[in-house]
Amino acid sequence: MSDVFDQVKAIIVDVLKVDENELDMDTRFIEDLKADSMDQFFLIDGFSEKFDLQIPDESARQIKSIGDAVNYIEQNLN
Repeated sequence: MSDVFDQVKAIIVDVLKVDENELDMDTRFIEDLKADSMDQFFLIDGFSEKFDLQIPDESARQIKSIGDAVNYIEQNLN
């Protein structure tokens, strides 16, 4: 897996206190990890800080899974 995936996973483990072995690209924040809106805010904030990205609200609403987060970050890093 990619370095971005590993870093995203680390943020999710830190924020949601879940087992990293349960996480893959298809894992959904709400349905699979039971994240609420505050959790989602902290995840997006963590991604923004870690990767030095501005993630607009509209884009943040589209990030529903680990794969969505990884793809968004990889596309917007450069």
